Amino acid sequence: ISDSSPETLEAHKIKTAFFTYPTLMEICRRLVTHYFLLTKEELTMWEEDPESFTVEETGGDSWKYSLRPCTEVLFIDIFHEYNEILTPVLLEMVHSLQGSTNIEDTNAILIKDAVYNAVGLAAYELFDSVDFDQWFKNQLLAELQVSHDRYKPIRRRVIWLIGQWISVKFKSDLRPVLYEAIRNLLQDCDLVFCIHLQSLLFFLNDCSPVDDFEFRTDQFLPYLESMFTLLFQLLQEVTQCDTKMHVLHVLSCVIERVNVQIRPYVGCLVQYLPLLWKQSEEHNMLRCAILTTLIHLVQGLGADSKNLYPFLLPVIQLSTDVSQPPHVYLLEDGLELWLVTLENSPCLTPELLRIFQNMSALLELSSENLKNCFKIINAYIFLSSSEFLQVYATDLCRSFCELLKDLTTEGQVQVLKVVENVLKVNPVLGPQMFQPLLPSVFRGIIDGERYPVVMSTYLGIMGRVLLQNARFFSLLLSQMACELGQELDQILGNMIEMWVDRMDNITQPERRKLSALALLSLLPSLNGVIQDKFCGIINISVEGLHDVMTEDSETGTYKDCMLMSHFEEPKATDDEEPPTEQDKRKKILALKDPVHTVSLQQFIYEKLKAQQELVGEQGFQALMETVDTEIVAQLQEFLQGF
Repeated sequence: ISDSSPETLEAHKIKTAFFTYPTLMEICRRLVTHYFLLTKEELTMWEEDPESFTVEETGGDSWKYSLRPCTEVLFIDIFHEYNEILTPVLLEMVHSLQGSTNIEDTNAILIKDAVYNAVGLAAYELFDSVDFDQWFKNQLLAELQVSHDRYKPIRRRVIWLIGQWISVKFKSDLRPVLYEAIRNLLQDCDLVFCIHLQSLLFFLNDCSPVDDFEFRTDQFLPYLESMFTLLFQLLQEVTQCDTKMHVLHVLSCVIERVNVQIRPYVGCLVQYLPLLWKQSEEHNMLRCAILTTLIHLVQGLGADSKNLYPFLLPVIQLSTDVSQPPHVYLLEDGLELWLVTLENSPCLTPELLRIFQNMSALLELSSENLKNCFKIINAYIFLSSSEFLQVYATDLCRSFCELLKDLTTEGQVQVLKVVENVLKVNPVLGPQMFQPLLPSVFRGIIDGERYPVVMSTYLGIMGRVLLQNARFFSLLLSQMACELGQELDQILGNMIEMWVDRMDNITQPERRKLSALALLSLLPSLNGVIQDKFCGIINISVEGLHDVMTEDSETGTYKDCMLMSHFEEPKATDDEEPPTEQDKRKKILALKDPVHTVSLQQFIYEKLKAQQELVGEQGFQALMETVDTEIVAQLQEFLQGF
């Protein structure tokens, strides 16, 4: 205030003069006890059309333009501004309503409903003033158990009130008691209750995993079967699109939280969703909710989701086909569903392969969904690279060549990572299939690509070609020499020199080891250029050893920490999702990858020994003298025992 203009000071003076304690107290009481009351019309609508009543109350058009939501916003703003003054006023109203209310006194019931509404709206402001856990145990829980029909407004409001407080202050230990109450109340035939209860269930499952708010699967599992069954019955019973969306959202949340534990209970939902999809042809937002539910279902079912393919794959096909009008609404969720379907697929079916025909048009869009498109392509590569690439490699390579002209640096890296994965999975055929892309990668290396993340990916790709397909690398080298009009050895020397110089651009340990293995694969050699670069190759190799070697504290010997000798089923901890079929495929692939099967220590030793035998002791010593003595000492320490 001291720095404000005269006008601001005058406004503050007027505001302070008007909002006195008596005025604020009267405004608070009047808003709650007059404007928050349920009207006779609302109570009639509740009785005659409970679903419409709930839809309206949670954001329907007539509700938006009615008086109560405006007064609620006014109440929230005033309470926030003057919470120190108004908190005692509201708490006094709460204390005056302790215990159950006379079911014959309709006005008293409506007043209590209004006061509880106010406490819910002001939950964050009342954090330090209300012991909600005690209030829940001592009063609210008992009020949920009053079964008389006239007490419906209070039961409904208590459900809503708990939903408001659940992410503010509610101990995790109380959740089972609340789950029990929700289960009992979900059996109530009143739709308004059921809809509010499933909203509360959503809050319970969806609140932030912090402190006491964290969802614990073990607490919920005893209630899972009955809750899921009751929610499914509610989904079938409701008729309005908005309500079905809301129930589906809660079902999705439950499935997501319990993951594989849902498998015994989803049969009914799996059978119903195709019918609901057909019925929702004109309701794209409901179809989005169905897609979200399917995403979590596929994740929960894992490899068993293959049984859903007769319904699932046509849904993906329609949702990701840019020639179909619904794609405007369905594309984002459709791509996500496509991805999780691939990640959890045990094998590539002809129908799953056929859907990829949609991808070409999606890549041309160059939209914000491009990242998921690349993830989908990678998933096909990991699922069945040979079968997939035989059909689509040519089109994919053509699309990539076009994309690389216009994409951002991040986009370019995504494209290049796909190529890198192809070479990793299929080192023999991969370079041939994506041959049109490789000259630009080679040029990027020798020209010293300025973006480190792009350079790192270039070197990862070239490392794969050099290490795992030396014949193709020689052909590529000859092609580049011809295109650039330079000697073959000169181009090779430039590439090695730039590789050594830009090694620090590579931050991933796997790629760093790959670079060391790739450059070492040039040895043994009598080639003058390679011998000229011997020092750089050794420097990279020793850097690689520092990256991957760990010392055994008992024996004092070094071992390569990246080596994998046998397949271990990927395991998930309690706070992680279980491994997908794709996770297992990646593990199996790693067992064929030189990065994980070749000991860098052993490889260096064998290559140096072969070079020594090729050039003789004197020639080898001359090469070693080009290497810094400190690097030689480190190398000797790593190679102890050989």
